[in-house]
Amino acid sequence: MSRLGARGRVLVADDDRLFRDVIAEYILGDPSLDLVGMAADADEAIRLAEFLQPNLALLDGKMPGGGGPRAAREIRKRSPRTRILAVSGYEDPASVLEMLRAGAVSYVVKSTVPGRVLPSIHQAIEGIAMPSV
Repeated sequence: MSRLGARGRVLVADDDRLFRDVIAEYILGDPSLDLVGMAADADEAIRLAEFLQPNLALLDGKMPGGGGPRAAREIRKRSPRTRILAVSGYEDPASVLEMLRAGAVSYVVKSTVPGRVLPSIHQAIEGIAMPSV
């Protein structure tokens, strides 16, 4: 549970189905989190976030429909309390900065995800901004 005592509601958006499924398993295995939706592109992520109002949207930096930066900006407009956690295969400074400027509170490189995904999700839900590569 979060410090607020409620379960964290998480939306996962990534165009890689296998990656979405792996992240979903991590989330489903954590009793303090609820997986509320999964999206394969930015447009679907925006629609789901507006409808579901999750605590956290985990967004791929490079996905169809305008990518993570577009999704992050639109989600912040339509679901202002949703925090954004960027997850990407790209670790170059330009990609990281683009997602942070779009509203992500943290950035995690996919190759580091297995050991970092749950701590990063919890930190982002709590509002702890920890950009990491």
